[in-house]
Amino acid sequence: MRAMILAAGRGERLRPLTDKMPKSLVEVRGRSLLERHLDNVRAAGISTVVINLGWLGDQIVERIGSGNRYGLEIIYSQEGDDILETGGGIHKALPALGTDPFLVVNADIYTDVPLSAVRLDDAHLGHLVMVPKPEYRDHGDFDIDDGLIRNGDSAAYTFSGVAIYRPEFFAGCEAGRFPLAPMLREAADRGQLSGSLYEGLWADVGTPERLAALQ
Repeated sequence: MRAMILAAGRGERLRPLTDKMPKSLVEVRGRSLLERHLDNVRAAGISTVVINLGWLGDQIVERIGSGNRYGLEIIYSQEGDDILETGGGIHKALPALGTDPFLVVNADIYTDVPLSAVRLDDAHLGHLVMVPKPEYRDHGDFDIDDGLIRNGDSAAYTFSGVAIYRPEFFAGCEAGRFPLAPMLREAADRGQLSGSLYEGLWADVGTPERLAALQ
C-alpha cells in the first residue's frame, strides 16, 4: 500500500502564519504536521508516500527532500498555482499511487490514529475514519450504520481526513479541479463506503486559535 498526504492547500484560515509557509509545515509541539504524518505512515509499514504540492510547495521539497531521512520514498505531485482541491489532487496523483488501495491523510490534522489498523475490505470502494463532531462545528458529516458510512440530516460524526480508497473510486473522473465531498456523499448513498469511529487524539488545525490550544 502507498499513501498520499494532501498538502497543496493555501491554508487561508491560518493566515497570517501561512502567508510565509505551507500549512503542512506548521509546527505543533516542536514538529511539523507533515513530518508527524510521515512518522505515522512509516510506523504503519508504508514505504512510499505521494505529497501534492501547491502553495509554497518548494519549502516542502526543501524540508522533506527524497524522504531518505524519514525512511521513506517521497514522490511529489506538482499542482503549482492551479491547486486542484482534494478530489482533483488525488486524481492527478493516481499514476503514482499504483493499482492497489491507498491511504490518504489530510496534512492539516493532528492525530495519533493508528494507521496500520485502518482497513478496507473487498466489498467497498473506500473506508473513512470518523471522529466525534467537535463542539465548534454546527453539524457532522456522516453517520455510521452497521459499519457503513451514511448520509444523515443530523450526522453525528466528522470525517477525520484519514481514509483508504481504491483507484476505481475515481473511475470516470476527469482531470482538473474538483472536490471530494460530493463523491463521498454519492458513494455513501450507494453503500460503497465503510467506516470506523476513532475517539482518541484528533484535531483539525484550521485556525490560529485551535493551533494555540494544541500547543
